[in-house]
Formats: sequence, C-alpha cells, structure tokens
Amino acid sequence: MTFSDGAFWVFAATAVLPAAGILLSRSIVRMAFLLLVSLAGFAGLYLQLGAGFLGFTQVLVYIGGILILFLFGLMLTARFDVHVRRRVGAGVIVPGVIAGLSLLGVLVFLALESPWSTEAGAAAAAAGAGDTFQIGLKVLGPYVLPFEAVTVLLLVAMVGATYIGRAQMPGTPAEGERKE
Repeated sequence: MTFSDGAFWVFAATAVLPAAGILLSRSIVRMAFLLLVSLAGFAGLYLQLGAGFLGFTQVLVYIGGILILFLFGLMLTARFDVHVRRRVGAGVIVPGVIAGLSLLGVLVFLALESPWSTEAGAAAAAAGAGDTFQIGLKVLGPYVLPFEAVTVLLLVAMVGATYIGRAQMPGTPAEGERKE
C-alpha cells in the first residue's frame, strides 16, 4: 500500500464515519461538529484528487462560512441541547432504506457504464484545465456582479438571522421601550 492509498483511506474514513455518527446522534450541536469533520474529510479527498480549488473552497465556504454560521445561529437561539429525534419507526426507516438502495443502484449503474479514462484526466491537468487562475478570471471577470450580489445577500441573511435570533434577556427593556 502506497502513501497515496493510505491517505485516501484516512480521508474516506474521515468523511464517512462522522456522517454515520450524524445519523445516530440525538444532539444537534454534536451533529454540527460531526458535519465539520466530515466536510474536512471531503476537502482532503478533493485535494488528493488534484482539485485544489474545490478542496480549499470546501474549507473556506462550507467549513469556514456556512457551518460556522450554522453554529453561530445555534448558539444564539438554543439555550439548551435540542434533541432532534424522539422516536424512530417503520414510517421513517422503510422509505430511507428504499431511497438508499435506489441511490446505490443508480450510482453502481453510472460507475459501471461510465468510460473511465485516466489519460483524458492527465491530459486535461497537463493542459491547465481547471487552473485556479482561470477560475478566478471567470468568476471575477464577467461574473463579478452575480458574485457580489451573492455576498450582499449572504450578509443581509446573516444580519437578519442575528436580529431574529437575538434573545430578549430578562430585566432588559423590550423593543421600543425606554428604561427611565
């Protein structure tokens, strides 16, 4: 087994095992931290595949942005640990198993029917396809207005979530009231 093979298995386990923990956990805060570890495992897999831009975007956007914003919202709103699932019955398990097996069947079919060619991927990497510089030129060139619109939208959503999630502390005046 080479170092690359060992790294793949470490990143794969880091991506899949916390995902299984998310399914089995009852605490939403624990689920959020397990999601953080799982996303870090996927970022490692992207980096190992040579998709540096995608791996670092995974870290910056999903781990550094969205997940931290999710945890921030949880800390603002929840004063206690929220239990997500109270009871699990056949009404939840049977459709989940059917959906999982259907997805597995589609993925196996696609994997078996796809033409896997390592020469095409190596040629594209040698030609610079997917280069971070080229992606930056595209994003900040003709698509700079939608890019900036999304950032303003995310800022407005974060400020709105903070305003809505702000808890009224006991003994403080309500909105619009003055304490004389």
